[in-house]
Amino acid sequence: MDFSIPEEIVAVGDALIKFIDREVVPIEEAHRELLSSERTIFSADGRYCDEVLALRRTIRMRSAELGFYSLFSPAVLGGEEMGAVAAITIQSMLHAHVGPGRHLIHPVVLPSPFTNGLSPVLASLEPSVFQAYRQAIASGDKTLCFALSEPDAGSDVYGMKTRAVRDGDDWLITGTKQWISNSPYADYAMVFAITDPDQCKQRSGGITGFFVDTKAAGFKVPRVISVMGHQGSDIGIVTLDAVRVRDDHRLGAEGRGLSVAIKGVNTGRVGMAGQCVGLARWALKQALDYAKQRQTFGKPIAEHQAIQFMLADCALDIYAAQSMLQNCAWRVDQKLPVEGEISMVKASSTEMLNRVMDRCIQVHGGMGLTNDLRLEEGYRFARSMRIPDGTTEIQKRTIARRLLSGDLVM
Repeated sequence: MDFSIPEEIVAVGDALIKFIDREVVPIEEAHRELLSSERTIFSADGRYCDEVLALRRTIRMRSAELGFYSLFSPAVLGGEEMGAVAAITIQSMLHAHVGPGRHLIHPVVLPSPFTNGLSPVLASLEPSVFQAYRQAIASGDKTLCFALSEPDAGSDVYGMKTRAVRDGDDWLITGTKQWISNSPYADYAMVFAITDPDQCKQRSGGITGFFVDTKAAGFKVPRVISVMGHQGSDIGIVTLDAVRVRDDHRLGAEGRGLSVAIKGVNTGRVGMAGQCVGLARWALKQALDYAKQRQTFGKPIAEHQAIQFMLADCALDIYAAQSMLQNCAWRVDQKLPVEGEISMVKASSTEMLNRVMDRCIQVHGGMGLTNDLRLEEGYRFARSMRIPDGTTEIQKRTIARRLLSGDLVM
C-alpha cells in the first residue's frame, strides 16, 4: 500500500496553517485580554460573550472566503469534497500546529458535520429548500446544530422520547435534546424525532430528521452545560414545545432518519480521529523539546532511560493510530464498508491521545500541571474525547457485533 499523501493535500494544509498564522493569530493577540480568561470568554450563564461570538463569525466568514470552510463538504452541496484522506491529513496538520484550546481556531476554520458549513446531512434536504439556506450556511454567516442525543437516549438512539406528529402539511415537534454542540448559538438545527412509535419500539426505523429554524416558536435553549474545567461551553440543552416545521423541511424519507444521521456521525468520528493524532503529535513535540532542555543530576532529562521510555511509548502510540487512521480514510475514499473500521479508529485514537497527553505531562513534571504550556488543557480535552460520538465502550460493542456477523474479518 502507498501511504504517501498527495502533494496537493499537503499544499492545502500548509495554506491553512499560513492563514492561521497570518490572519487568525494576530486577531487573538489583539484580543489577548478578552481571550486569556474564561471569566471574560463566557458570560454569567455559560454562553460565549458577544465579543467572542463576533470574532468567531469573522474568522468563519474569512475562512469561507478563502475556500477552507468547504474543503470536506459534499460536492452535491457545492463543497470541495476533498475526501477522507485529505480531511484527516489537514485536521492533523492543523492541530499539530496550533495545539489545544484556541477558541477562535478549532471550531470555526474548517467545516463540521454537526455545526459549521455544508454538513453532509443537508444532502437529504429537499434541493429547492436547501438552496434557500445554502449561501448563509456556506459563507459562515449562519451555523448549525445536530439534535439527536437526549437525556435518556445517547448511545441508545431508539430510547429517544422526542415526538413529531403530522398536522396537515406540517409537523409539530415536542421533546428535549441534550449534549447538543453549538445549540446556544446555532441559527438552524437538524432535529431527529420519533414519527412512528411502533417501528421505533421494534428498532426498525420510525425516526425522522427535520431542518428547523432555531428562532421558531417553541424552540429554546434554556441552559448551557459547562463541561470539565470550563466555566461555560458551546454545548446546550434544547427544548421543543410543539415546534412547527413544514413537511418539505424533512431530512430524507419519513422514518429513515437514522440513515441520514449516520452520514454526519461517521464523518465526525473520522475527523475527530484526525484531531487526536494531530494533538498527540503536538504534545510529543512539547515533551521532546522540554526533555532536551530540562536538566537533573547534571544532564538533560532526555538522557534518563525513564524519560526515553515515555517518549518512545508516545511515538509507538501515535504511529499505530496514524497508520490505522490512514487505512480507514483510504477505505472511506474507496467506498468500501467501514463501519467497524471507523469504530476502531474512533476508539483507538481517543484512547491514544489520553495516554500521550498523560505521559507528556509526566515528562514535564510540575510544569505539566500548570497551564502555562497548555498541556493541562490538552489533557482535559483528551479526556472528553472518549465520550462524544459514541463512547469507547459503544465502539467496542459495534466492533464485536461486526466481528460476530462476519462483516469484519481480521
